[in-house]
Amino acid sequence: MAFRYEEFDLSDVRTYPLKSRRSKVTTGNFARPVDGAATVGQLLASMPDVLAAADLRAVVDAIVSAKRAGRGILWGLGAHVVKTGLGPVVIDLMRRGFVSGIATNGATVIHDFEIALAGATSEDVDEALGPGMFGMADETGRLLNAAIADGAREGFGLGQAVGRFLRAREPQHARASLLAMAAEFEIPVTVHVAIGTDIIHMHPAASGAAIGETSLRDFRYFVSNVAQLDGGVYLNCGSAVVLPEVFLKAVALARNRGIALDGLTTVNLDFVRHYRPQTNVVTRPTAGTGRGYSLVGHHEIMIPLLAALLIEQDARS
Repeated sequence: MAFRYEEFDLSDVRTYPLKSRRSKVTTGNFARPVDGAATVGQLLASMPDVLAAADLRAVVDAIVSAKRAGRGILWGLGAHVVKTGLGPVVIDLMRRGFVSGIATNGATVIHDFEIALAGATSEDVDEALGPGMFGMADETGRLLNAAIADGAREGFGLGQAVGRFLRAREPQHARASLLAMAAEFEIPVTVHVAIGTDIIHMHPAASGAAIGETSLRDFRYFVSNVAQLDGGVYLNCGSAVVLPEVFLKAVALARNRGIALDGLTTVNLDFVRHYRPQTNVVTRPTAGTGRGYSLVGHHEIMIPLLAALLIEQDARS
């Protein structure tokens, strides 16, 4: 049957008074201007109480509440966090009790190691790839692989091995190194490696046995850390694949042992939303038991902002 050109009859359309409707946004939720003397806490309070601003408030509240209640605050850090110069911010949060443990990947360790040794990292890949010199810094490959091999022989995880290596040698820029300072504060760092993804795997000193053994041990350490997150917080900052997958398996193992992880808060923080962090960090682990949040923004802006908000709110206790 073919339709005809026929206008719909609107004469009996029903309406209702605007004020009788439940609305999701009211003037009480609106942003408020701030003056030039506003603190970061006042800046957050001035933001509209909707969407991402409301989520940021909830994340700050969850982390501060976890710290005050003695619950775990576990950070998953991708390499971008370190290579954009945020190590000192995270180290300060360690010092203030906002970090129970750190999980990371192989690239993060490389950048952090180079910062400790040379005070610089992040080579120009376009410049180095053509001549065949990409990833061929001698100290990075030789010393990191030696630290990992030593750690395997001594029964350490990869993060623990590199942290101990840096602490023992005290390189010039060790105070800017996450791994060195985590070792000083006795905060566990676990490293979750995908073989072939890191420049140190290209060096002749690389041992698959040592890398695999120490990274697998770190996975088991990480599961133990995740299993202590009842009422705690897990933040995934800048890892799109490896850490979200590792976190999901850790949650699965904890619950396999009867650990419910009730009240868990998860946060994904990145400059774009990806499938795995959204699914494996924000949604699945908290379904029916906790809350998950996704904050979108550049790490070099969002992490210092988050840190400043945590410090100020905690100081108001």
